[in-house]
Amino acid sequence: MMRSILHPATSPSRRLATLIATTAASALVAISLTSSALAADLPDIESRGSMNVATEDNYAPFNYIENGNAVGFNADMLVELRKYADFDVKQEILPWTGLLAAVSTGQYDMALTGALVSDERLRMFDYTAPYASAQHFAIKRANDDSIKSVKDLSGKTLGVQAGSVPLSRLPELEKMLKKDGGKMGKVVQYESYPEAFADLANGRLDFVIDSAVPVNTLVASKPKVFAKGPAVSGPGYDSWPIPKSSPKLLAYMNGFLDHMRETGRLAELQEKWFGESFPDLPTEPLTSVEQFHELQSKSTE
Repeated sequence: MMRSILHPATSPSRRLATLIATTAASALVAISLTSSALAADLPDIESRGSMNVATEDNYAPFNYIENGNAVGFNADMLVELRKYADFDVKQEILPWTGLLAAVSTGQYDMALTGALVSDERLRMFDYTAPYASAQHFAIKRANDDSIKSVKDLSGKTLGVQAGSVPLSRLPELEKMLKKDGGKMGKVVQYESYPEAFADLANGRLDFVIDSAVPVNTLVASKPKVFAKGPAVSGPGYDSWPIPKSSPKLLAYMNGFLDHMRETGRLAELQEKWFGESFPDLPTEPLTSVEQFHELQSKSTE
């Protein structure tokens, strides 16, 4: 189901900048208006005996519903967290579009979901150490031979999830296209990725942008419908966002990831859901834009 269509303006650069700035500003304003309500830090969680986590249910292979049950990488990680923690872990499944705002305003203690790291989000959240690589790629129809490289994306209609990191990183694609004399086409935003994939399959879109893991999963599950296209961004990461007002919870959750890594269970679940483990990912929490940029620079050296 199409949620918003952003028609090309006179200047592609101005149109894209306005689109991203408006999306980011709207999210930040919504968060700032209720910033006085803080999520609980670890001592509060231990005192009440429970932690409340928010999870999306429509982003395979991280979190999705199958035969009425929540499954995916984060569903399995939740099972492990409940074994590790000495307090209850209560989960609520929410639509992605309101999930991070709900965490930032204290309705939940953290987002235990597939969330990409971005500059904008790092200004509002800290992140645990990454558990998956998240470079972004174009997804095309399997029978579309017109897309073989980034320059072939010029002027084509693309789909992306509203409020997502792939949306915020579209300037990277625009820069790539300009380098080859190309330009951005029309950008269509969707509430969820399955809606975008349906429109791609039906020919309403030319390509969709998503991160590496879900792209690989989609193509493997429907190889006659979709194919992986060119990379449209630099390096990126998937991780769990935690409010900056909860540093002890951040340390606790990073300790949980250390435990999973040391026991080998993290690599097992990565192989199960992502098709590969990521032994070279950073092992420290991500807490600033500067740190994030430094890690991206090292990854491209």
